[in-house]
Amino acid sequence: MPERIVSLFRPRYADGQRLQIAGAPVRLRISVRARRVSLKVDPVRREIVATAPSARRLAEAAEFARHRGQWVADRLAELPAPTALDPAAPVAVFGAPCRLQPDGRRPKLLWAPGRMEAVLTGCGAGVVDPQLAARAIKREALAVFTARARIHCAHLGVETPPLSLIDARTRWGSCSPGIAGRGPTIRLSWRLALAPFPVADYVVAHECAHLIEANHGPRFWVLVRRLVGDPRTHRAWLRAKGATLHGFGATIL
Repeated sequence: MPERIVSLFRPRYADGQRLQIAGAPVRLRISVRARRVSLKVDPVRREIVATAPSARRLAEAAEFARHRGQWVADRLAELPAPTALDPAAPVAVFGAPCRLQPDGRRPKLLWAPGRMEAVLTGCGAGVVDPQLAARAIKREALAVFTARARIHCAHLGVETPPLSLIDARTRWGSCSPGIAGRGPTIRLSWRLALAPFPVADYVVAHECAHLIEANHGPRFWVLVRRLVGDPRTHRAWLRAKGATLHGFGATIL
């Protein structure tokens, strides 16, 4: 049968289309930067992303995911279960216990004297709303990240660039160097607020060091150690437990 006729019977796929493969959600994605079909885990949306370099190869990406059905199921099964947000079970914010208080007010995170514990008010009305809880934690994250970046940049002798929050799927932060007419910027995952403070502070320092060294060479790590000491413990924590930060409540974008 001619190829033109065979193609009429092939399923048509679209960028962003979601499939169920081996009982797991798989999202099709086109990336012009991709050179081949690939699969990766999106821990934020808790799904597998099947990437194709063009719309014409989306069918190939879908078929590739089906052939690797067991891998798809195994990778999603490895993701930490979403953290239940219950007023009776505090969450950790920068390593300190934070009690959730869904009292119907505006979301606000209040610290006890000494910042050893906190209460998050207004994170719902009777029942905790993950979106409202995340909103308050994001505000706290930006404030803490900004304060730490100022300290680190002062030690490095550079100006503190604008900071913004992201919900990164593959990295905890990034630093964009300044170009003509535009200064540098730093972007950090708000979910680092759910990690111990030294771990989050390490990532802030890491990105600040990139303002001077835009690589991971020896001179870069000298700067990082100058700011936070030996980073190996923090890097090990992120490798071992970083995925748990994506289990906060539910999928929050």
